[in-house]
Parts: sequence; C-alpha cells; structure tokens
Amino acid sequence: MALTGDIVIGTERLSGRAASFKAVDPATGDTLEPAFAFAGEAEVERACELAAEAFDAYRDTAPESRAAFLEAIAEEILALGDALVERACAESGLPRARIEGERGRTVGQLRLFAAVVRAGHWLDLRVDTALPDRKPLARSDLRQRHIPLGPVAVFGASNFPLAFSVAGGDTASALAAGCPVVVKGHPAHPGTGEMVGEAVRAAVARCGLPAGTFTLLLGANETGAALVRDPRIKAAGFTGSRGGGLALAALAAARPEPIPVYAEMSSINPVYLMPGALAARADALGKAFVGSLTMGAGQFCTNPGLVLALAGPELDAFVASATAALADYAPAAMLTPGIHGAYEAGRKALEGNGRVRRVAEGKVGEGVNRGRGALFVTEAADFLADASLAHEVFGASSLVVRCRDADEMVAVTRRLEGQLTVTLHLEPSDAALARRLMPVLEAKSGRILANGWPTGVEVSHAMVHGGPFPATSDGRSTSVGSLAIRRFLRPVCYQDLPAELLPAVLRDDALPGLPHMLDGAAKLPG
Repeated sequence: MALTGDIVIGTERLSGRAASFKAVDPATGDTLEPAFAFAGEAEVERACELAAEAFDAYRDTAPESRAAFLEAIAEEILALGDALVERACAESGLPRARIEGERGRTVGQLRLFAAVVRAGHWLDLRVDTALPDRKPLARSDLRQRHIPLGPVAVFGASNFPLAFSVAGGDTASALAAGCPVVVKGHPAHPGTGEMVGEAVRAAVARCGLPAGTFTLLLGANETGAALVRDPRIKAAGFTGSRGGGLALAALAAARPEPIPVYAEMSSINPVYLMPGALAARADALGKAFVGSLTMGAGQFCTNPGLVLALAGPELDAFVASATAALADYAPAAMLTPGIHGAYEAGRKALEGNGRVRRVAEGKVGEGVNRGRGALFVTEAADFLADASLAHEVFGASSLVVRCRDADEMVAVTRRLEGQLTVTLHLEPSDAALARRLMPVLEAKSGRILANGWPTGVEVSHAMVHGGPFPATSDGRSTSVGSLAIRRFLRPVCYQDLPAELLPAVLRDDALPGLPHMLDGAAKLPG
C-alpha cells in the first residue's frame, strides 16, 4: 500500500496539516518519506466523539462477532505482506527476522483474544439465587457480569513497532473487552503504524462495525495529553519511560473523573547467581548473560540490568566470561536517536560514579546510533548507599553487585524497586537461600523465573508482564497474556431484575452454555 501520512478518523481523511514530521532510519540517520500529519486538539476531539458514539453498539456485539473481528485484523495484517516488514525494518533498525517474529506475535495475540472472547470466562458470570424463606432476612436474586469500561486510549511503544503498538497487546485486549480504541502511534515508526492502522480499519469495515471502533492518531506530547484528558476516554494503556507514564497518570488522576492508566515504565530485572550455580557453570552463565543483555541492542523492557551474587572466585569467573563475551559484541543501531542519546547519558553517569568500576565493553559500533555495550561492578554497600545505581539504563548495560554474604544480598533485594522480572540461577544446593529470598522477590516482581533469562515474554494465559511500581503503574494487572483483558472491564450486579431486563448472558436459558458460578459452585458449559 502507498503511504499517505494523512490523518484518518472514521471515514474522514485529513491531509495537508500545518504540522508534520518524517520518520528516520536509525541505522543510517536518513529521513523516510512521506511526511506524517500531526493530530491536534480538534482531531482528538473528533476521534473521541466517534469512539463514544461507537461504544454502545460495539460493546453489544455478540462474542462470536467480536472474535471474528479480532481474527479479521490478524488476517488483514498478514495480507500486508513484505511491505509491512520492510517498512518496520527501515523505521526501527531491527533485523527482518525480529520483525517477522514480532508480526507473528501480534497476529498470535489477536487470535488468542478471539479465543478468550469465545470462551466467556472474562465475563466472570456469578449467580446467587433468591432465598425468599431465609431467616432472619431473605436474599434477593443477585447476578453479576463484567462489562467494558468505554473508549480506551492506547500509546504505541518505541521498542516494539508491531507487538506493543497500533494493533498490539493493549489494543487487542481492549477491543476484546468491547472497548473502542483510539491509538496514539509512536513517532518512531509512523509508516508501520499507518499500514497496521489501515489493516484494522479494513477489518472494521469488513465486519460492519461502527467507524469509531478504531482510530489512529499521530502527534506530540500535547496530542497524548489531550487524549487522556478527554472525558470520553475511560482508560489508557502505555508502554514507555517512567517520566512519560507518570505524566499520563498525573493527567488522568487530575480529571474531574479520574481514569486508570496501565503504564509499563521501568525495570532493571535483577538476576541472582546463586553460589551453587556459579560453582557449577560460571563460564556458561557469563556467556548466556551477555546474549540476553545484548539481544535487540539491549532494548527489551525485560533486559537484565542488574546481577546480584556473593563475592568470591566463582563470581570473578562469571565476570571474566562475560567480559570476554561482551568484547565480541558489535552493537546494532538503537531504535531512535533519542533512545541512543539517553543510553549514552546513562552509561556515562555510571562511568563517572566513583562507587562503580567498568570491567568490560563491547566493540565500537560502525554507523550512527550504536550503543556500545558495557558491564560495571559495584559493592553491595555502595549500591545501598547510592540510589542512582538502581536507575534503569535502557540498552546493553548492566551492573554486577558483589554481596559479602546472604544477609547483604537480602538487604539489597529489600531496597529494590518493583520489577517486571527477577531471575534465579540455582542448583539444588541453593534451595535454602532461594527460599529465603522468595517472599521478598514475590513482593518485588511480576514474574519469577529459574535457570533462564528474562528477555522473551510468552503470550499465554498464565503470563504476567507487569509488576509493582515503577515496573507498572498498577501491579495488579498484566499487559501480556489473556488476563490483560481484565484491565478494561468492570463488574455490574443485577438485583431482582425481571428476565427481560437482564443481559442475555445472565438469563437462565443462557447460563448453561457459559462458564459461571452458581451459588458459589463453579459450573462449566454443557
């Protein structure tokens, strides 16, 4: 498809706006055609108006119709073919295999939510039958279901131009819940966004849904702020920096009607190298760690930015192995010049900190926006004394914390902020120390993994991609996996309503075909 750079709201196409910008190929620094129009307050107003008009009709779509719509989006994205892959590679600097994998993940999560919608568990249907003869007080007939919140604002992420962007997880889960979506696309990949946006719009038309079911806008921070402030928006999904997430949360909290902002923001994803694991395989751990650290130029939100271990020759062997592996790392282009600049600033801050030693570096990159990998070491006492050492450096940089003993390791763990992940590398001999850490790790993170690496997030029913603040703004939720649909739903109870006024799913003739709870007992369909 030919890119236009136009603003499309419903069936209206707006071109020739005064403010516009062009994408940049981060691998070369070259600008890419065409120019893309910025949406202003008038366009935000119109998009939210259409989303609000679409809400009642869209939320009343039958589960099968909504599931078919999600599958249609997946089909339309695949129909874009190589053109989508090529544009995403040009705008992100990411290799073709990565983009193809990300396209597969995007399509897969749309299909996952289609299956979730059909299954009906998300409705969380509950019925407490009337007990008119109960003493001392009778009980009313009580029925509960979950309904969609309303139009949702979604902010595309810089590091995943497909899977966390226009038709990514936030959009898929909101649409699955029955919420129209207004996306603010990320300016790093506007052409990719326009192509995916057109695929979603094609699916909207194909399925006969209201035009306001989906809108894609581009713009500066003011565009995003106007979107979150609009009273018709009832929730927001965001993946990005802590500063950006907190700014949106503050805007949402200051509204006359505050709304939830589900923001994934900051995580350093500590890795614990237990003594038995280090003694058994320090060399292999060092090599595998660098592979995880440098994957995608270190630009994963689950990048292992912190390593904790007991000081000793085994840890020294791990550092030596990681040093050798990192020396062979030739950096790829980072996603944007801004991300590269922030990485260099964070790296230089560590290099200039007297409590830290740089022990390893990667190769100098050939070309623009290449972030040289780095590994630093500090003592636990210094880490505890300097809160800045726990700040995220988004890129291929990590800090090893040397602990004198298990007590100091636990003390460092208690001081950590909330995390998306924590990783334990352990042997059976490490069980006692691991058990001691587990209650603290559960309080600090959304996902705990053993003998693996945090980079890579499975899209599944059991996955949690969230965590306590500042990993996310609401640690009770996840942005990956089928549980993500619950962010955009709320419960409603119906007391003693006549059958003709009850939602169809709560009527006696419908309940046997849906998963539900009846007088406290779980009931499966059939």
